[in-house]
Amino acid sequence: MAGLQPVRGTRDILPDERWRHRFIEETALGVAARYGYSEIATPIFEFSDVFKRTLGDTSDIVTKEMYTFTDKGGDEVTLRPEGTAGVARMLISGGLAQDLPLKYFYRGPMFRYERPQKGRFRQFHQTGVELLGVAEPLGDIEVIALGAEILEGLGILSKSTLELNTLGNAESRSAYREELIKYFNDFRAELSEDSQDRLERNPLRILDSKNKRDREIVANAPEFADSLDTESTEFFAAVTEGLDALSISYQLNSRLVRGLDYYCHTAFEFTTEGLGAQGTVLAGGRYDGLVEQMGGTATAGVGWAAGIERLAMLAQNVPGVERSIAIIPVVPELQNKAISLAHDLRSRGFTIELGYRGNMSRRLKRANKLNAKASIILGPDELERGAATVRNLDTGNQEEVSLETLADHLKQHN
Repeated sequence: MAGLQPVRGTRDILPDERWRHRFIEETALGVAARYGYSEIATPIFEFSDVFKRTLGDTSDIVTKEMYTFTDKGGDEVTLRPEGTAGVARMLISGGLAQDLPLKYFYRGPMFRYERPQKGRFRQFHQTGVELLGVAEPLGDIEVIALGAEILEGLGILSKSTLELNTLGNAESRSAYREELIKYFNDFRAELSEDSQDRLERNPLRILDSKNKRDREIVANAPEFADSLDTESTEFFAAVTEGLDALSISYQLNSRLVRGLDYYCHTAFEFTTEGLGAQGTVLAGGRYDGLVEQMGGTATAGVGWAAGIERLAMLAQNVPGVERSIAIIPVVPELQNKAISLAHDLRSRGFTIELGYRGNMSRRLKRANKLNAKASIILGPDELERGAATVRNLDTGNQEEVSLETLADHLKQHN
């Protein structure tokens, strides 16, 4: 047993880091709630078709990264690699379309088989929002503003750049697809194997290639803007005007296509240089065709997801863990009195540590190791007077305090 280790790409999250994760989740939830979003949770695994039918046959997630297996009942299931497809499936299977528009917030683990790197693991955690049933540009503006406010609350926005692009409507996308096929066909032999495969099925994905030669070829590819029809142009103009009205700065990036096949119109990413080459911290876009593609009624959708591990690495204003107060009985006979006092103070909202063994010296050392802010020392003589000694563990100052006023006195140590 001594040689057992976590599976590659997974890890244990210890208290200090979990505290940071929780702060990020609760900050995001708090902002989302102010925008009217309600928290949901979908299963960690789904039938594989939920992802195969939505993420696209040419996406890296489907072709290389999904954790898929056959369960004991013979069904092929997949650990969720992202959150949007599961939410769309929930809309359909739950018969929720009659309640549109719907505003959802989620958080939880995702799974992708990829090379572990800084801030990226095979089991990782995301928080995200989905706005369903709003076809207007206002929906795009709202979810971007929501994401920006969360990043501001975490002290990350000032170090991030919002990159923005339009993928147009179906007609514009089809026209651009034809232009790309014409262009890339001239370089077919020079494209990577993956990009040659994508050229047949989804040439837009080539724009997202990380291959060096592919990127050189992509640099001179036709611009999406040249294929946009009037509707697509006006939609994107309304989005940028809304962001301008909110003073949310952005940079246009005509090569931003996002990694999944179900996006249309607005695509966006908040990126930072603080994480090396993989600098995206929050990303999303509009996916009006997704629910229909899954067999449901045509439903507009827009949303984003953010990696909690990455946000935790960048967050600047995470408060410290609540420091405890240690109760230390001077003699073993006062252990039950210490237990009773600890129970009373915890019920009043105080964080109390109660040593389990050892003399007064050992318990004080443990209190210091735990970074307790104060100790309550229970001695026989003090208790006869209905009092205890309270020691400030930062300054070393101590004073005798009546048990009746102890709770009020301890508030000053917060």
